[in-house]
Amino acid sequence: MHRPSFKQLSISATVLLALIFPQLGLKSYYLHIAILALINILLSLGLNVIAGYAGQLSLAQAAFFGIGSYTSALLMLNFGLTFWLAAVAGILSAMLVAVVFGLPTLRLKGPYFVIATLGFGEIVRLILLNWDRVTRGPNGLIGIPSPSPIKLGVATLRFESKISMYYLILIILLVVLVLYRNFVHSKINRALRAIHDDQIAAEVMGINLTFYKIVAFAAGAGLSGLAGALYASYIRFISPDSFTIGEAINILIMMVLGGMGTIVGPIIGAVGITYLLESMRFFKNYRLVIYGLTMFVMILYMPGGLVGAVNSAWERLTTGWTNRKQELAKPLPTRKDL
Repeated sequence: MHRPSFKQLSISATVLLALIFPQLGLKSYYLHIAILALINILLSLGLNVIAGYAGQLSLAQAAFFGIGSYTSALLMLNFGLTFWLAAVAGILSAMLVAVVFGLPTLRLKGPYFVIATLGFGEIVRLILLNWDRVTRGPNGLIGIPSPSPIKLGVATLRFESKISMYYLILIILLVVLVLYRNFVHSKINRALRAIHDDQIAAEVMGINLTFYKIVAFAAGAGLSGLAGALYASYIRFISPDSFTIGEAINILIMMVLGGMGTIVGPIIGAVGITYLLESMRFFKNYRLVIYGLTMFVMILYMPGGLVGAVNSAWERLTTGWTNRKQELAKPLPTRKDL
């Protein structure tokens, strides 16, 4: 009989905990933070595609987050579309903008691409802020509908409460994680890792750099667009203040501190940073100082993120245990040896 591995048991325990979390009798506030953490996981995973696997550091995720939010919200408010159609439109619009923006800019390398994405994020924010005839500018969009009910035979699933929204976002996230795992083991990701390691060598091997970078950039933007659509229907109010450069930096920190280039890393980073930011609200004026010092210490002593630190510790532990077993397995010296 096959015994489940530690990894499989950990995944099963985490999923089970996520499923029973709303039933633990906690305050509504903690459920709200959990929902924000799930949305942040989608954002962090989206950035991980382009930065963690393709090696192209981007600060545009908040912009794609905003595009997905505003597209889905405007379609529901002005054209009466259901959430499901509006969410698909939000994903596609973010991906389309990513392709249009990425074609000229993904040829840039290093800090030049980072600066380009930084400028793009600010352009999107200014458009949302000043195109008040459509976006209502700084006043934002209010009264965004929640996801429309789903009829399943005699039962009807409604998404008007926090618990129902939590389970909806959780199920969507689990589906995304299954697809994400398939992506990690796909030919596309092998090409992206080759680009990440050495672009010149990858090009010599016949890998189309621009094509694969565009695919990664669009896929990451699509996840951010999905997160935006879910965020808009959950909060039911959005404004340009939610999609600033500060938000883009937070998404980057979530990915880096968790462990970029992994699946588990962005999840741990998103959950940890979400709860850290909320717990530090009690410190008021000292909140950002404590946040900055925490990030500095973690980056200084754990450059590979939390996942990298755990893997290193586990490797040292297993190596030490193996060496100890080998020492104990050696025969005792005889009188002749002495």
